[in-house]
Amino acid sequence: MTLNDLTPGQAASLSHHQLPAELARRLAALGMREHRQIQLVRRGWLGGPLQLRIGNTEFMLRRAHGGLVHVSQD
Repeated sequence: MTLNDLTPGQAASLSHHQLPAELARRLAALGMREHRQIQLVRRGWLGGPLQLRIGNTEFMLRRAHGGLVHVSQD
């Protein structure tokens, strides 16, 4: 299951990703690390970005990159 498979409001635990190294470093600085809880807040219209929440941090991620982040249900 990837971030793209989550429904708005649904939370899951990060298991692994296949992101480019530079993007992975930037997201790690925002708290996106393995085994952290991540919640899909909402989806942008017409294939737009995903709004995600980790702890108190919210950020947007392209759907193309969301398909590279694997999550698991608790």
